[in-house]
Amino acid sequence: MPHLNYYLDWTVSVFIIFEAQVLLVDHKQLKKWLPVGGHIDPGEDPEHAAHREVEEESGLSIELVGERLPDGFEGTRPLVAPAYLDVHHIAGEHHHLGMIYFARAATGAIRLAPDEHNDIRWFNAEDLESSTLTIPDAVRFYGKEAIRRLATI
Repeated sequence: MPHLNYYLDWTVSVFIIFEAQVLLVDHKQLKKWLPVGGHIDPGEDPEHAAHREVEEESGLSIELVGERLPDGFEGTRPLVAPAYLDVHHIAGEHHHLGMIYFARAATGAIRLAPDEHNDIRWFNAEDLESSTLTIPDAVRFYGKEAIRRLATI
């Protein structure tokens, strides 16, 4: 998707947990291991973007985990709150405002999106810590935090 704003785009990143492991993809363009995710398209809310990106990039159906405003407020549709928010550098002056979601998958059966990724795999907390792969420090943190929060629930 083309950038909607020269300096800042809104994105979702989804740290998916299955059996105490987090899913990461080897991103072709950025040349590093990242969670599934991408731009929030025009007319799309962050929840829909998270589900769409996960389906497109892994084939998984997920349950987003987080706080949600109770139903019953007229004119308001509650959304799951992201676990974290960040702004991360992409290239030049361009950044992404990232909504970082944690999610559960009912199955570990994944499929590669070969146009976008070189590889896709599950990592446990020890893999994240000891891996010599190109995994950004923030991704290591979020991945271990997602495992810590969701693997025991």
